[in-house]
Amino acid sequence: MNVAVMPEGAVPFSFQDILMDEISARRFDRPTLVLSREAVRYQYRALASGLGRAHIHYAVKANPQREVLQTLISEGSGFDAASRGEIELCLSLGAKPEQISFGNTIKRASDIVFAYENGITLFAADAEAELEKIAAHAPGVQVYIRLLVGATGADWPLSRKFGCTPPMALPLMAKAVELGLKPVGLSFHVGSQTRNASMWRDTLDQVAAVWREAQAAGYGLSLINIGGGFPATYEYEVEAPNAYAVQVMDMVNERFADATYVMAEPGRGMVAEAGVIAAEVMLVSRKSDDDLHRWVYLDIGKFSGLAETMDEAIRYSFVTDRDHEDMAPCIVAGPSCDSADVLYEKRPVMLPVGLAAGDRIMIKSCGAYTTTYSSVCFNGFPPLDVLVV
Repeated sequence: MNVAVMPEGAVPFSFQDILMDEISARRFDRPTLVLSREAVRYQYRALASGLGRAHIHYAVKANPQREVLQTLISEGSGFDAASRGEIELCLSLGAKPEQISFGNTIKRASDIVFAYENGITLFAADAEAELEKIAAHAPGVQVYIRLLVGATGADWPLSRKFGCTPPMALPLMAKAVELGLKPVGLSFHVGSQTRNASMWRDTLDQVAAVWREAQAAGYGLSLINIGGGFPATYEYEVEAPNAYAVQVMDMVNERFADATYVMAEPGRGMVAEAGVIAAEVMLVSRKSDDDLHRWVYLDIGKFSGLAETMDEAIRYSFVTDRDHEDMAPCIVAGPSCDSADVLYEKRPVMLPVGLAAGDRIMIKSCGAYTTTYSSVCFNGFPPLDVLVV
């Protein structure tokens, strides 16, 4: 992956438009994510303003680009790390250990040791075996229990793999105490791309019931981690980050007034709209003479940055130089020799009738979960390039 950094400029009115102008003025030999530092800074400040007393711990996995992390460190952000690699990166750029939480509930023992030896004292867990692992390698640290919550209507639910059911939470806290750990709170994730703030209400009610039970049992919880879920504009417009965050925090404050430390872990909502991918049409074809849909093959696909098109949960918006022409539905696919590398087929994408091989195509709101999902030379295609402006 090649990374280029351009000099900082003035804050634009529309970051996506500015990024597309930047792309239009250049020629790219392969797919490139063009990323705006000022857009990241703007989004951080907007979210921080709306979140009020909550402390932002940016989900590093969304985009670990050094310039993104440096910008957030300069703004005072904390960080949610999923691995030793992310912890090392944040520390190397100047983040303080107390600003970093080890939020993955599935951790290698040696990584727990590394985190503990480097001053990380806040860990997530959702199972007794994980608590035992933490206690053995990071004695006496603070832990919070991740809860498995019901469906919320998010575009990409994050249930099943992470979290314990509410009845397990208090026994896990008791186990943590038995192991010499400090159970300080609860965490959950409402689901990625939760477009309406009202969707948080039922989830917060579920978590608040466990919180009240734990407080009544004498655990003296002080931390509530509300996770991510803050949305970005893809197919549909979403509320401004400040207004959305205000609504969420109103609901949080109603239910967790006694929580002295509120954490929020925006990832997508922080960086998605700070990036646009410059791509190219490689082929336009039909499978038969009477095929109703054209197939549009791009030089980027599921294995080179657009993994979130899986199940078509995330619907990216495409912009071309021919958008003034007549439009027709297309199936959009990537370039690899893998039949799974089809981006949108269930719901075809409207693209210009005159679109042809060699045409530039821009993909909006790609600052999150693109470079991090980009494979290393699958089919010989290089990882996604990055240009930071």
